[in-house]
Amino acid sequence: MPQVLDAYAAPAAPSPRRHDREILALALPAFGALVAEPLFVMADSAIVGRLGTPQLAGLGIAAALLTTAVSVFVFLAYATTAAVARRVGAGELPAAIRQGMDGIWLALLLGAAVVAAVLPTAPALVELCGASPTAAPYATAYLRISALGIPAMLVVLAATGVLRGLQDTRTPLYVAVGGFAVNGALNLGLVHGAGLGIAGSAWGTVAAQCAMAAVQLTVVVRGARRHGASLRPDAAGIRLCARAGAPLLVRTLSLRAILMIATGVAARLGDTAVAAHQIVLTLWSLLAFALDAIAIAGQAIIGRYLGADDPAGARAVCRRMVQWGIASGVVFGLLVVAARPLFVPLFTSDDAVRAALLPALLVIALCQPVAGVVFVLDGVLMGAGDGPYLARAMVLVLAVFTPVALLVPGLGGGLTALWGAMTLMMAARMLTLWLRARSGRWLVTGAVRA
Repeated sequence: MPQVLDAYAAPAAPSPRRHDREILALALPAFGALVAEPLFVMADSAIVGRLGTPQLAGLGIAAALLTTAVSVFVFLAYATTAAVARRVGAGELPAAIRQGMDGIWLALLLGAAVVAAVLPTAPALVELCGASPTAAPYATAYLRISALGIPAMLVVLAATGVLRGLQDTRTPLYVAVGGFAVNGALNLGLVHGAGLGIAGSAWGTVAAQCAMAAVQLTVVVRGARRHGASLRPDAAGIRLCARAGAPLLVRTLSLRAILMIATGVAARLGDTAVAAHQIVLTLWSLLAFALDAIAIAGQAIIGRYLGADDPAGARAVCRRMVQWGIASGVVFGLLVVAARPLFVPLFTSDDAVRAALLPALLVIALCQPVAGVVFVLDGVLMGAGDGPYLARAMVLVLAVFTPVALLVPGLGGGLTALWGAMTLMMAARMLTLWLRARSGRWLVTGAVRA
């Protein structure tokens, strides 16, 4: 864990070049770490896809459930980043690390509870998602095994939040890259080398996740000892972390509900559609994580400026990050269009899946500039601790998206129409976030947001 510079406690007058340096210093390592996370699923999809379409469809269902089980607790990273960064800006480093340790203990408790809930209900969850009789056994097997890695992933989220709040995005990058390499090697060996099929992919992913958690936890514990922060669980601190994360939990549950509804609609369009949807969703997630790198930088920088009582600096860096988000979205959209002939064959040799896949990819390419604004403003408001507004806004977006998506099969629409509904959802998110950012009501200063 790196030492925090004293300069972070008192930001200088805002300047575009200074903001660019700050954003790049945090966003580039965060980009690598965030991209590595969906690459886990992409590697699994590429390896399992060679087993057959039913296996890939089963992976799509199970991956959506697992991503939901982990992502609903993403507040362990986001809320911790904002809280720690505020303490750093106010010059309260030991208190910042202590708050992060409370988040890690909360992650362990939540992870154990999720595993206990998922293992016995796996078949029912798979059925609820609309898996076909051919895909359901593969989805259930993958889900039950991979669920064992959930506590490790939640620890990684909380520990990453601590490091980001301390303005360190390099350590999570190194851990993520190492975890991806281990995951890929184990999956290849277990799925095809050992002949374990889809179960081998799940076991390889669990092993990689546990290794990542062990490394991240070691780094944070060493930093806590160096700065004299207690490692013991504190009931009051854990409850405080839970209360601070509750609005973000609502926000994330609403977002995950949107993605699960989309997967359920795709499943009802048939195995070909859900297999193609899994590939599109995997790419969409990869692009989302890449755009979110700027948002991660925003969480850390915005929290630090507000903790140091500098709302002018926070507003200036917000404007600069929006510009970065738009430019990045345009670049990513062009890359999707240009690279389609290269990456589609990596995932499937089924001509029907490819035919369903290509037009949907054009839709997500056109949506990327909007996505750039959405992820940046989402990160800004998280860094400001504006969780209650984010929760209300996402519930509203869910209410807009749900009827539109559910109408797709009834009106004879296919996968492209479904992803058109996803684009509408992103436009609604952009509107709600832009209105809040423009209002300035998120500019609350101090070491702790009141």
